Amino acid sequence: MKKYMSILSDIERKISAGRYRPGQKLPSVRKAAQDYECSGSTIIRAYAELEKRHAIYSVAQSGFYVVGHSAAARTSGDSTTIDFTSASPDIDLFPYLDFQHCLNKAIDTYRAQLFTYGDPLGMEKLRQTLVSHLAGNQVFAKMAHIAVTSGVQQALEILAKMPFPNGKMAILVEQPSYDIYLRFLAAEGIPVQGIARTAEGIDLSELEERFKSGGIKFFYTMSRNHNPLGTTLSTEQRKAIAKLAEKYDVYVVEDDYMADLGDERGYHPIHAYDSASRVVYLKSFSKVVFPGLRLGVAVLPSELLERFRVYKNYSDTSLLSQAALEVYIKNGMYERHKQTLYDRYSERIRTLLEAVRRHAETGLVRVPDVTSGMFAQLQLPQQVNLERLTERLSARNILVLPGKAFYLADYLAREKFLRISISRVPLAQIDTGVRLIVEEAARAYGR
Repeated sequence: MKKYMSILSDIERKISAGRYRPGQKLPSVRKAAQDYECSGSTIIRAYAELEKRHAIYSVAQSGFYVVGHSAAARTSGDSTTIDFTSASPDIDLFPYLDFQHCLNKAIDTYRAQLFTYGDPLGMEKLRQTLVSHLAGNQVFAKMAHIAVTSGVQQALEILAKMPFPNGKMAILVEQPSYDIYLRFLAAEGIPVQGIARTAEGIDLSELEERFKSGGIKFFYTMSRNHNPLGTTLSTEQRKAIAKLAEKYDVYVVEDDYMADLGDERGYHPIHAYDSASRVVYLKSFSKVVFPGLRLGVAVLPSELLERFRVYKNYSDTSLLSQAALEVYIKNGMYERHKQTLYDRYSERIRTLLEAVRRHAETGLVRVPDVTSGMFAQLQLPQQVNLERLTERLSARNILVLPGKAFYLADYLAREKFLRISISRVPLAQIDTGVRLIVEEAARAYGR
């Protein structure tokens, strides 16, 4: 990240944390240059960018001041309710002004292309930009293998419906797994099998047996920051999955929807270990920008490309949104906003884990060691009635989501847990929310 962008992000974090209050004067250019150990021109550039974003304003011959934000401008909702259920990004962190700038820039730059029919695989300029963007996630692909979709969900639906070269029919899904996809598969009557995924990951021996004899078309997995567990597969497991896919001619659909919010240094997705072109890599932009953007990307093996194109067969993804995303990535705004989200969510996740350790000393409620993303699994004893617990918490203005929704209807070996999302919970409310959950869980367990 360029120096001025790093400075800009740091100042934004300080404003959000209240270290720079509305109306407060920022350090002078000279003082800031000393503090950040850079040139005055770098500080001027950072301040100019902050002013463009309406975060600060300048007063002639006086300096730069923080813009005031009224409480009415915030949209987080009823502050008395602690909502641990939402899977959407924090509304108050949406990059409205940044993306508005990118929309305007996109119209100016690509006006000749925005109002015609596009390529079903997506806008060529965006796909070119995605080649280098994906390489940052250790996903190396040519533009011809990249398809832009209306979110990851559209790619998942197409892959479920289209035939694969291995001629197999069943889809193997982790249990628990992405609830919306499980409901889609059930509604479409698509053959589906479940395999247990716990905080420790996947049983590789069982996975091999399924690949060997289960008639598996593809295995759907969230390799990191799993929804709802929040956990990440180990390097050993990711490598093994790629090898098993090659050995038994099974495809892997790797949903790396949280790629930009993971903190694993040197992390390589399953796709990076794929030497036999058996991995489809999926990534979403909704968790970093905003859900309404509805843009995702699929990296496809050669054998699947043409059939995927046929099943997609029309350009249903807004060209304006694609063009704006291309500008957003290319000018560095995406990287900066991604870092902001990572910092906020990581702090909230750490606070959550610390609160569980503090309030659940008896071990009644446990949580895996999750360090990034927005989800965590609060594990409970099998004797706890989740529906009753959820009702009691709701009566105390604590919203939680029972784990039952993340299992296939006929899958019986379910764990008892609550999926906790920290994306919409203010930092100051997390400890209180965890304390009340532990209290009600102890009551439900009879302690």
